[in-house]
Amino acid sequence: MQVVTDFSHVRLRDRPLVVCDIDEVVLEFLSPFTDFLRSHNYDLLPRSFRLHGNIVSLLDGSEMDRDSFSSFQDEFFASQNLWQKPAERAIETLHALAEDADIVFLTAMPPRHQAIRRALLDEVGLDFAMIASEEAKGPIVAKLHARRALPVAFIDDIQRNLLSVAENVPECFLISMMANADFRQFAPPPVGAIVSASGWDQAGLLLKKHFAGG
Repeated sequence: MQVVTDFSHVRLRDRPLVVCDIDEVVLEFLSPFTDFLRSHNYDLLPRSFRLHGNIVSLLDGSEMDRDSFSSFQDEFFASQNLWQKPAERAIETLHALAEDADIVFLTAMPPRHQAIRRALLDEVGLDFAMIASEEAKGPIVAKLHARRALPVAFIDDIQRNLLSVAENVPECFLISMMANADFRQFAPPPVGAIVSASGWDQAGLLLKKHFAGG
């Protein structure tokens, strides 16, 4: 049974909105996930822009199957507070942006893990509203923004999520950003109105310009 995403706890003010993905955007994911896998005798190889098929056994070189991958990813999310840390310049930039805009985190993660992620974000000083959902991101951003006559922006590392938001919120400013440089080189080039940012410093400048109507 599909769980309907609840964001009744999100309170927006009369100012711009920035919706951010978390894994590989606000928090590092691929580097700590690699460390987690290595602790279980597996490795994540930067051979293409995907996870499944790039995880191999350190014992015999065999690829991890899909069922095992799902189990390992779920176990990682359950212990994410032991592995993940903020992406470079994420904390400073987000707090600077919060002076002029509302920040909402939208993470593609099973909602059952949201409590531990909430605690991790609070621990590092990122106490902005968070939504954990496995639904398409475009409709969620559309409901959040609700066609307000205010700037709205969305940051994600996965192109299908950016395109989902583009389809549902055509006026949204779209930024593609990824913390891990090894896998970033395999990311598909930005399409349409998507703008690529090399990191939080550049993303912050792009967003400030967007808020100012540039």
